[in-house]
Amino acid sequence: MIVKGVINEEKITIAEVKDILHIIKDHRTEQDIELGYELRRAINHADSFAKTDVQTSKKIIEELLKLEKMKPEIAYRLADIMPSSFDEIRSIYAKERFTLDEKELTQILDAITDAC
Repeated sequence: MIVKGVINEEKITIAEVKDILHIIKDHRTEQDIELGYELRRAINHADSFAKTDVQTSKKIIEELLKLEKMKPEIAYRLADIMPSSFDEIRSIYAKERFTLDEKELTQILDAITDAC
């Protein structure tokens, strides 16, 4: 498939990707269209790595964006990964020009666990 141009770009979580792929799968199944290899692999990947549902992931992102040192890209990454320790959060922030103190790390973990 050759992409001629990007019409729209939007950040979404793996949970949202999973829902979209299942809608496509259902639509193609209803029309008796064979699922291609890439689509089957993408569905399998989304099923394997989506840790929450769409509502929970959106709630997590909403709570994370209220924090001070939170960028949208990092909020989406955190919602996908669902870190459970300070080290996991630090690894996500490794490329940033600042470090997080223990209070900020605790706020991030609390936002993730409270939304679940």
